[in-house]
Amino acid sequence: MKHRDEYRDAAAARRLADAVARTVTRPWTLMEVCGGQTHAIVRFGIDALLPDEITLVHGPGCPVCVTPVEYVDAAIAIAGRPGVILCSFGDMLRTPGTDGDLLAAKSRGADVRVVYSPMDAVAIARAEPDRQVVFFAVGFETTVPANAMAAYAARAEGLSNFSMLVSHVLVPPAMRAVLEGPGGRIDGFLAAGHVCTIMGLSEYAPIARRFGVPIVATGFEPLDILEGVLWCVRQLEAGRAEVENQYSRSVRAEGNRAAQALMAEVFEVIPRRWRGLGEIADSGLGLAPAYAAFDAERRFGAVIACEEAAGECIAGLVLRGEKRPTDCPAFGTRCTPEHPLGVTMVSSEGACAAYHRYRGAA
Repeated sequence: MKHRDEYRDAAAARRLADAVARTVTRPWTLMEVCGGQTHAIVRFGIDALLPDEITLVHGPGCPVCVTPVEYVDAAIAIAGRPGVILCSFGDMLRTPGTDGDLLAAKSRGADVRVVYSPMDAVAIARAEPDRQVVFFAVGFETTVPANAMAAYAARAEGLSNFSMLVSHVLVPPAMRAVLEGPGGRIDGFLAAGHVCTIMGLSEYAPIARRFGVPIVATGFEPLDILEGVLWCVRQLEAGRAEVENQYSRSVRAEGNRAAQALMAEVFEVIPRRWRGLGEIADSGLGLAPAYAAFDAERRFGAVIACEEAAGECIAGLVLRGEKRPTDCPAFGTRCTPEHPLGVTMVSSEGACAAYHRYRGAA
């Protein structure tokens, strides 16, 4: 295994960029579907290394950013109930709901706790049997196995005071939605390597065939991303649309079978609304019937879909890859990480936060 610095070698990066320049003969637009890749692209100036023919756009790869507003509202409402402990990863605390966020709810006295694993929430439920403990379960396929294990453990222990508010989303349906949308000008994808580590590659082949787009499972370091771009461009220039695995040091074609089996036991595929994309069929996960007793919606009331209030924030267009953060008139002036107007500036994985951190105000 190489040391991380070897994947950040400047000379090797220039060689890969030169290989792209020698290969490309016409303009191509590629989308990465991972907030971590977005941050690497912006931080290391990967887009600036590439020839003008290559345009990189940022997709709906930030799990916090695509969590619909009604689930944030539900988390805030549940946290405000007497006798409830609401557990969440820290990046959800400043995600805006219709009126405020979880951090504001905490300041008003709600027992909102930041945890580093869903099993921390299970431990809290075990330690405080007289209180209801709710874990706010969000994210792509990468976070699902750990959250599934939390539900599995709670069921095995008979923890009747533990439940989960689930807003999991799946990457392949979002890719299809982007391609089918009015701004669907994407020629190829860099698929998120950590998602592929869990799920494997089989879900991407039908997308590549149907839409004629190459899909390359790609890692997160600069050389990973540049090699993923090169492989995409080689396919496009040759008229091919296949699934390739650049991130073979982590990804296997079949994925992680044990994780997939646990996910299939605890969760089932359902429709899901996304911020910026709307409802997408078969794009989410909800608790399976055998685990319904651990569903916070069953315990506290179903989440009702609602539209986010209109404003000057263009986060939806950024999440669909139709606009860049710097296209927003408020970027870096009225919208900053300290005073964000929308989720893509709030989240540590958001595209707007990446541009502001590494490239400054507009």
